[in-house]
Amino acid sequence: MQPDPEAESQAETSPEEAPADPSPQGGRGRSWMSRWLYAAKVDSWPKLLVPCLFGQALGVSAAGALDWSALALGLGFTLFDLLFVVFLNDWGDRRVDRIKRQMFPDGCSPKTIPDGILPARALLIAGLIAGVGALGLAALGQFAMARPSLLPAAAGLLLIFVAYTLPPVRLNYRGGGEWLELVGVGVGLPLFHLYLQSGELWTRELLMLPGFALLALCSAVASGMADEQSDRRGGKRTYVSEYGNRAARALVERVMLFAALLWAVSIRLAHVVPAPIGALALVVVLVNWRRLRKLSPQATTNAFEAQRLYKHYLHQAQWRSAMILVVVIVGLTLLGWDGQ
Repeated sequence: MQPDPEAESQAETSPEEAPADPSPQGGRGRSWMSRWLYAAKVDSWPKLLVPCLFGQALGVSAAGALDWSALALGLGFTLFDLLFVVFLNDWGDRRVDRIKRQMFPDGCSPKTIPDGILPARALLIAGLIAGVGALGLAALGQFAMARPSLLPAAAGLLLIFVAYTLPPVRLNYRGGGEWLELVGVGVGLPLFHLYLQSGELWTRELLMLPGFALLALCSAVASGMADEQSDRRGGKRTYVSEYGNRAARALVERVMLFAALLWAVSIRLAHVVPAPIGALALVVVLVNWRRLRKLSPQATTNAFEAQRLYKHYLHQAQWRSAMILVVVIVGLTLLGWDGQ
């Protein structure tokens, strides 16, 4: 897909140089702290915190005990990783964010750079500092906890994001962003935390990852729904901008069902939780799948409120089911359950 000529002409003006939005929604009237909290997008943090805790729980199961220092270090790493991703993603997407604000001035939330909440340079510097912090904690864990592969694994996770949205690779602009998110959020991050908590890489707990990874893929595809037209105009090739809203919803709904089936098989084979508890997690997925399917005909292109609710049900399916497993896995392991 070729970028729209209008988008190319808009790209000639640097987003940093364009005037900030003087409306109350923009940076004017906000305190320094509120600007950074807004830019940090705290509401989106479960997207990485849930994989972190899921991986930590699998590590607890593999080790047969909870290492509190590994949990604390893992949460610290994830916090830095979150800020690295959020700040640099806004920096990398500033052009298409500006296009969306121009197309839908009243139809989307304020954008950090286009609306003058924070300058692009500040986000770039903050994101790089967060990345250094994440690598620093990984280095500490590698040497303090005898995890020789921890720092390379952390660097790999950060590089996945760099390949996702930053030049020169920018796979999220070339049609591969959703698959990269599957690898990073659905597999890489939980595996990192499993290793941090247990010191093991090849355990039966790995059988729990495929279903979780497919739900991460669904989330990645659905995240582009609200940006379909602005991404298309800006030359950003996501699944939604390439194949359309209807095809994206069809993919999400089918893969979500397959993920539930795969998770059912995985739970049975891994023996990480009792089957009835595993069934409860699957019920959460299926109930939210049914809600999502019922809403689907309304979540069409530019139907932003319906799309928001559609993604809410998807996230409930992914995050709540995973957190049920987290609580049960850790609780049963501490009580001495061996999975047999």
